[in-house]
Amino acid sequence: MRSTILLLGLMVGVSTIVGAQEDPQSALFIALQKADSLVFEEGFNRCNLDVLQKVMHPQTEFMHDQNGRQNREQFFVAFTESICGGGPYKPIRRLVPGSMQVFPLKNGGKLYGAIQMGVHHFFIAEAGKEERFTSSGKFIHTWLLEDGVWKLYRVLSYDHQATP
Repeated sequence: MRSTILLLGLMVGVSTIVGAQEDPQSALFIALQKADSLVFEEGFNRCNLDVLQKVMHPQTEFMHDQNGRQNREQFFVAFTESICGGGPYKPIRRLVPGSMQVFPLKNGGKLYGAIQMGVHHFFIAEAGKEERFTSSGKFIHTWLLEDGVWKLYRVLSYDHQATP
């Protein structure tokens, strides 16, 4: 786990130095923006678990600064119970506009994945009331491109705070 975090940090640091961040109008950036929407708008906010299962890699690993480390199976059990449990409060995630960054991952010049970074805000939705802010956090996602489909492979969710 420690080596994964160090490797991601090194890769992001090197990408930033050489200016490899994708332009927000690029096909890669737009593809990751769409993939993010599938994970969070469809999966997290609407609890469309079928879509979420299709976009997550079979070996997905989720690391959270407050909820620990989970493999794909553990993630879905916890997610179904806590985020989509059907209680009176529904957590909602919103990507902070302009915060998303995308860095391509290539091998021999061929794109095989990407790193997506950004900031997101979390809210609670309650019937008959406006959404209320609960926290903000940062994320780093590693995506793999397999047979033309983006799959969420590694998730780092960290720096959660009660202030935006």
